[in-house]
Amino acid sequence: MSQINDISQQIKQGGIIAIVRGSFTLEQIHGIGEALNQGGVLSMEVTLNTPDALTAIQQLRARHGGQMLVGAGTVRTVEQVRRVIEAGAQFIVSPNYDPASVAYALGHDTLHLPGVTTATEAQNAFVAGCAMVKLFPADVLGGVAYLKALRAPLDDIDFVPTGGIGSDNIAAYRRAGAAAVGVGSTLVSDKVSLSDLQARAAALRMAWDGAHV
Repeated sequence: MSQINDISQQIKQGGIIAIVRGSFTLEQIHGIGEALNQGGVLSMEVTLNTPDALTAIQQLRARHGGQMLVGAGTVRTVEQVRRVIEAGAQFIVSPNYDPASVAYALGHDTLHLPGVTTATEAQNAFVAGCAMVKLFPADVLGGVAYLKALRAPLDDIDFVPTGGIGSDNIAAYRRAGAAAVGVGSTLVSDKVSLSDLQARAAALRMAWDGAHV
């Protein structure tokens, strides 16, 4: 099995990607990783507009690589793809679909989730070889109803809705066919203690696992 297939299967099994974005120190990011792990959220994405993101990815892989998937987010150029792969990112997430970035990632057997908003963008990414796509911003586009509408003709594409997802609606997204979801500030925030973060992660885990597909 290729690394792309292996990582995509692990993301689907876990169902939740925690998005770390903000002015966190490296030690805070390590604490976040530990809290997520204890709460049962085993995939985390560090965005490139977070300070010291590349170092954080390297260190997270070293500390938590045996228990968690560590990816890079807000990756928008080929050069950024190259750098995050060198840092050890196991998957890459973008807010947009950039064909050159996707091609570079696939050429290095690295899962790339490009951001899409329309059926055309989703199909183009799928044809280019993307095993999963990020539906973003899901809440602005129409939420669960929009995901259902896209999946009607595109049911062979794995959508990962991101934007506005929390414990109150994560089950609805799973029932609508989401392969996984990306969860940002409703989970990880500089205003949330590590104990509260662990509790939020556990609540998301329970809601996702309890959803009937």
